[in-house]
Amino acid sequence: MNFWQTSTGEAVQQVGSFEAGGGTLAPIPDGTAVLASAEESTWKEYQGARYINIKWRVAKPAEYANRVIFQKIRVNDEDVSKADRAKQMLAAIATNAGGALFQAMQKNKEQEPSDASLSTLCNRPMVLKLGVWDMNGKTGNHVNAVSPAKGAAPAPAPKPAPVAQVEDDDIPF
Repeated sequence: MNFWQTSTGEAVQQVGSFEAGGGTLAPIPDGTAVLASAEESTWKEYQGARYINIKWRVAKPAEYANRVIFQKIRVNDEDVSKADRAKQMLAAIATNAGGALFQAMQKNKEQEPSDASLSTLCNRPMVLKLGVWDMNGKTGNHVNAVSPAKGAAPAPAPKPAPVAQVEDDDIPF
């Protein structure tokens, strides 16, 4: 069978457009809290503006599992009040992710986080409170708030077992 032949034996037509269908997913309702983990966290740039882009993957509730939410954290916004709020959001995410971002930046003497430092935010579950955006006829979700996931904190290290006291006379050598 030729590569450009379908399973029915028809030749694929050379056309300039194609629509796969599948419909659109409605956004997760405004105010919904979800358990999610960051899959990616990197610097991005769009039209000259740099921002931190976080790709979140929803784990719970089950009805929204595996949905993806993109968050733009505009820590360099020209509006300083927006930049300040963005830095507060990033600090909350970093804290809920275990604080490794702060440690990595300090260790590497970074003035702003590098992509390598930002990777410390990944794979740490936290609760996101979502909002809905609507722009030019399209809708989606944005992150309004973050908080720690209950029970997601690392378990404390176990206490060492007590050392038994042994008399020298009991040792066979």
